[in-house]
Amino acid sequence: MTLSVGRVRKGWVEYVFIHASTALSKSGLPDLDYALNPYIGCYHKCSYCYARSYCRFEEPRTRWGDVIYVKKNVVDLLRAEVRRVRPGSVGLSTTTDPYQPIEALTKLTRASLEVLLRAGFKVVIQTKSPLVLRDLDILTQHSDLVEVGFTITSVDNSALRGIEVRAPPPTARVRALARVSESGIKTWVFFGPIIPGLNDNSSTIEGVVEVARETNSTLYYDWLRYKEEISNFFKTLGLSPEKYVRGRDFTSWRRSVEERLQKICRERNVTCIPAFSS
Repeated sequence: MTLSVGRVRKGWVEYVFIHASTALSKSGLPDLDYALNPYIGCYHKCSYCYARSYCRFEEPRTRWGDVIYVKKNVVDLLRAEVRRVRPGSVGLSTTTDPYQPIEALTKLTRASLEVLLRAGFKVVIQTKSPLVLRDLDILTQHSDLVEVGFTITSVDNSALRGIEVRAPPPTARVRALARVSESGIKTWVFFGPIIPGLNDNSSTIEGVVEVARETNSTLYYDWLRYKEEISNFFKTLGLSPEKYVRGRDFTSWRRSVEERLQKICRERNVTCIPAFSS
């Protein structure tokens, strides 16, 4: 991957336009064959996001949310790649939000969707942004090949405001999720990360589960995960990374929260699945 000379500042964020060498990469996530990330780095700048630990480039990794690389040639690469590789399921995106604000201008995600769906690939979208509604015309034409998931960590706009720094508020995500579901597209809610003392209480869990019920969405859940790149976030929470990862207290905490979550899901007839095996 080689950098181009394009570099533009918009508000808080500096955008660097690059030439990528590939569009699709093999996915290590369950049920996904490929990953497609039109951007490197994420405008939302969520404090808990450990996606930065998978970033090969120092600038977006160390200035997460403030520097974003834009793969300006990703659609041209994709057009060639879909003719060479076996059709399968594509995660859009796995280490960034495909509908962060710059997408409104570049339309790289929209163009990528058109290429993938016309070639018969299944596309699984995960986002925090209502901008996905812009592409309902494409998504509804290929509803048998599309899933759309929204990350919803709480339904309270104020609960994680200082942590999901620039992300759209949860209420906006819920409204967008409802519209996507009403359009006949398969939807899901990603309740994660579940963070000790922030969104692990019963009222928060009930609120998120109710969103899944009302939108006929599957609920996937996951826990706060430690990576060195987010060690400062653990400090702000007063959590010891070592105890969190290996400690008996946190193992007990996760078991307790999971039992409550599963119970609430059963009561509301919501399918509730761990996002990852560990």
